[in-house]
Amino acid sequence: MSERAAGSPDPSPGLTLVTARGKPYRFDPGALCLELLTTGGPGAFARWEALHEPADLVAWAERSRLPDGLDLTVSPAELRRARELRDALFLLTADRAHGRPPRGTHVDTVNAAAAEPPLVARMTPDGRHTWAPGATGTGLLSTVSRDAIALFTGEHADRVRECGAHDCHLLFVDTSRPGRRRWCAMEHCGNREKVRAHRARRGPATP
Repeated sequence: MSERAAGSPDPSPGLTLVTARGKPYRFDPGALCLELLTTGGPGAFARWEALHEPADLVAWAERSRLPDGLDLTVSPAELRRARELRDALFLLTADRAHGRPPRGTHVDTVNAAAAEPPLVARMTPDGRHTWAPGATGTGLLSTVSRDAIALFTGEHADRVRECGAHDCHLLFVDTSRPGRRRWCAMEHCGNREKVRAHRARRGPATP
């Protein structure tokens, strides 16, 4: 995972990530819960940790596919739980992508977060989406966990995948009609792998 999140807003679904060489590209993992996985992860992925303080989780929520206008407050304890949930979701998603059975501890972590009251959406008199006041990190994690439960028990559960590039571990759900998505983003890994495959077919360059 040689990418990091960028802060620039974009109206399309997903997040703007930046490659190790500084080139931005758009990555749509297909679900809110999978957007959280771009903030780091367990084991070797801890080097990409982006949730260092409560404000980082607030910033992630603002970049996510959640509608705008969420006035969110996050405590240090909620930030720790966010990292724990993120790591459990990361491993749960990777297991699903590779056809491995889910581990009970990861499922328990998701279910425990989902049991808390979620964020509360409201509609204004003129038909706009808004949020109830008092949004907390606990409510955010509940909403993310409920989204994960809907994903892993829903119609696209068998389309959870890892990017097909040899050096990319971004996880996504393929919600396209054909169901043939292979890459985190065609403009990034798709093009890189096409070039790599073309060079492999040509063989080593002759002097």
